Amino acid sequence: MNDDQSRALYDRALSVMPGGVNSAVRAAIEPYPFFVRKGDGGHVIDADGNRYVDWVMGLGPLLLGHDLPEQVRAEIQRTASEGPMYGTPTEVEVDLAEFVVRHVPSVEKIRFVNSGTEATVSAVRLARGYTGRNKIVVMQGGYHGAQESTLVEGDAENPKPSSAGIPQSFAEHTLPVPFNDEEAMRDVFENHGDDIAAVLTEPILANYGIVHPVEGYLETLREITDEHDSLLIFDEVITGFRVGGLGCAQSHFGVTPDVTTFGKIVGGGFPVGAIGGRAEIIEQFAPSGPVFQAGTFSGHPVTMAAGLETLQFAAENDVYEHVNRLGDRLRSGLTDILADQAPNYTVVGTDSMFKVIFTREGPSAGLLEDQCDAGCVQDPDCPRYDYCPKNAADVKRAETDRWRRLFWGQMKDQGVFLSQNQFESQFVSYAHTEEDVDETLEAYKEAL
Repeated sequence: MNDDQSRALYDRALSVMPGGVNSAVRAAIEPYPFFVRKGDGGHVIDADGNRYVDWVMGLGPLLLGHDLPEQVRAEIQRTASEGPMYGTPTEVEVDLAEFVVRHVPSVEKIRFVNSGTEATVSAVRLARGYTGRNKIVVMQGGYHGAQESTLVEGDAENPKPSSAGIPQSFAEHTLPVPFNDEEAMRDVFENHGDDIAAVLTEPILANYGIVHPVEGYLETLREITDEHDSLLIFDEVITGFRVGGLGCAQSHFGVTPDVTTFGKIVGGGFPVGAIGGRAEIIEQFAPSGPVFQAGTFSGHPVTMAAGLETLQFAAENDVYEHVNRLGDRLRSGLTDILADQAPNYTVVGTDSMFKVIFTREGPSAGLLEDQCDAGCVQDPDCPRYDYCPKNAADVKRAETDRWRRLFWGQMKDQGVFLSQNQFESQFVSYAHTEEDVDETLEAYKEAL
């Protein structure tokens, strides 16, 4: 493929932007990323005119794909034509809030903000303000945005910043534990329970290879936080309105958190974040409570219109049936391909999310017939159960360099755009087709 324009654009970008990008993951591909000119359904077209099947979907927000249905596009354009923003409330933000409250089990009230990071920052501050405690438990390797309270690595007894610019004194209030490790969670509450404001976790580790909870793990988190009067916060920035449909992953798993953070799909492809939960907790936000939170662009009318129209379209059409069916076809097809070509590797994902993790070990080939048939769901009866990733460290031990340096480029050369590293999820949209799935599976066969 010719990439002269992308190379020239990256050369210009390096002169004016750090790393030539505005978000670090975009520069993960070497020697340089391709620059997108436009989207077309389930595809993107780059600056050189190359066309790719797009399974990145903006890293998750584009549930409907790049070509929005006419009614969604028309409402966004109508709202934008009436003025960019006002600094006052608008009816559409009330409409979107009512929609979320009707459909998501944990949400009685909601505050809209401008990004997933802003949502998790605000949720952490809210938990501390509501409980009067300082410490937050997070999952090792979990990602909750570019914020000081969660850019922390190590373990609960030796937390340390994972980024320059974060004081050690900040990191000491964050307690990382492994995902899916009930014993570690009980230990951290035994040692610090009186000062733990909340456990903050994705219901599925969706930003680190797609790791399902083992059976009973989320229920254990609900039980422990209740016992210690701490809050359970689900970060559904990625899984929200994608896993479990309009009820989100919490409805899929049947576990209701105290607070939920949202982003991506709830804004219909425009910048957005939100914090929802029990009314008595969310009302701690100013002006009704003492926890300060505000933003010039919060509840932006164009974003609110895009989010509302996207979710209403999903509710009234076959969006989830379509994307989940294609997701199942992808994962099932990949499972069959790996059984023949790379039996150590693991297919992960659920609903409209999918990924192949280049795990280094697996069961003997003769046992693969009884494995999970459409992505790992931590089934104890699956022969792969002892080998599939249970936490972020397991994903990190996979062949991540092979995935990025060899496999990703081979897929790109065949016209398939996958997320820029092994950790980010891939997503199916309403605009994708059976033909896109078939083309992608053939590309996997060739690249593997």
